[in-house]
Amino acid sequence: MATLYLIRHGQASFGADDYDKLSGLGCRQASVLGDYLLKGGIEFDAIYSGELLRQRETAQLACEVQPRQLELQIDPRFNEIDNDAQIKYLVPEVVKTNTLVRDLMDRGLSASKDYQKVIQAVFNHWVSPECADPRLQSWEDYSSGVGEALRDVMLEQGSGKTVAIFTSGGTIATAVAQVLGLTSEQTYQFYEPIFNCSVTQLFYSGTRVSLSYFNDRSFLQVLGNQREENLLSYR
Repeated sequence: MATLYLIRHGQASFGADDYDKLSGLGCRQASVLGDYLLKGGIEFDAIYSGELLRQRETAQLACEVQPRQLELQIDPRFNEIDNDAQIKYLVPEVVKTNTLVRDLMDRGLSASKDYQKVIQAVFNHWVSPECADPRLQSWEDYSSGVGEALRDVMLEQGSGKTVAIFTSGGTIATAVAQVLGLTSEQTYQFYEPIFNCSVTQLFYSGTRVSLSYFNDRSFLQVLGNQREENLLSYR
């Protein structure tokens, strides 16, 4: 039996010129995560991430206190869903039937919660059979890529290993839904509630995999309460 940790990146710089960079809070979250893992005796045998800067920065900050300094292995299949491209190309289709999204787009996506409502509507359209936009990576390609990447990691690392993958909410939601044998339409329920720097644990043997726990952020809550500091964020 081996253990696989799916770790969402820390808070990115929402609303800034460069979103794909950890915010001050995101850096703090990643450092707290690293201390939590160290104190819990969790020592990684291998670490992976997607190509995104926020994923790589989270891995660097969380792993700098690890007993062994491992090379971060990059796999683009662990990248986040391209929400910007989806909004650009799919919103014109979604607003034809979704008045809420139409109103939000007319008003401007200045609030994170408004952005998330649009993401939900776009995601549900993307995974539906009606979506076949050649300008976008298809849901079938994305989801199969996530599944194949996980299988490759499991086969490469083998039994008895402890492995971390620093990735994003869409990737984690897709992986969890696959592990649980859920449909594409049921995937989004795992996407929206994933906290920044939360930890999802999988157990695997060969290519058999099971979910141990999902979206654990208790270490951020506990330390935040102790220091009267809010360390929790979705976006």
